[in-house]
Amino acid sequence: MKIKKNISLFTLILTFSFLTFNNSCSERNETVNCFPNTLVSVNTNLNLQPYINDLQQKGWTYIDEQQAGTRGLILVKNLNGQIFVFDRNAPHICPGSDTTLEVNNQKIVCPKDGAEWIMSSGQPLNDQTKGVSPKRYMFDYNPSTGQISVYN
Repeated sequence: MKIKKNISLFTLILTFSFLTFNNSCSERNETVNCFPNTLVSVNTNLNLQPYINDLQQKGWTYIDEQQAGTRGLILVKNLNGQIFVFDRNAPHICPGSDTTLEVNNQKIVCPKDGAEWIMSSGQPLNDQTKGVSPKRYMFDYNPSTGQISVYN
C-alpha cells in the first residue's frame, strides 16, 4: 500500500516537472523562437552625420553598421532624453523579406502585417503585435562625447 502511494506521488511529481520544463523551454516572452540570434556590438558617435541630424530633426535614426544585427537597429531618443535601441527584425513573426521594422511618424511598423509599436517606448499598439515589443538592446552612452556602445 505504501509503495503504491509512493509510486503515485512520484508519477505526479514527474508529470508536473515535465510539464513545467516543457513549457519553460518553448516560451520566449521577448521574441518568437525563430528570431535571429546574432551578435550585436556597435560602437559609434551620435554627434556625427547622419545620426546627429536624424536625432535632432526626427528623434530617431537607423544604425546599419557591421554587427548591428541582421537587419540593423532603430535608435530612439525621446523627448525626456531617454534612449532606446530596438532590433529591426519583427519580434512577433519569423523573419521574411518584408518583416524589417520601419519608422512611420511616431510609430515602429511591420510592413508585412501592419503591427505597430509606440516609437518612444516600444509598447505594442495593436493586436498584430501579439503583445510582443521590439527586441531592445543594452547600451552605454556618454552624452559629453556622443559615443554609444550597443550590445547584447
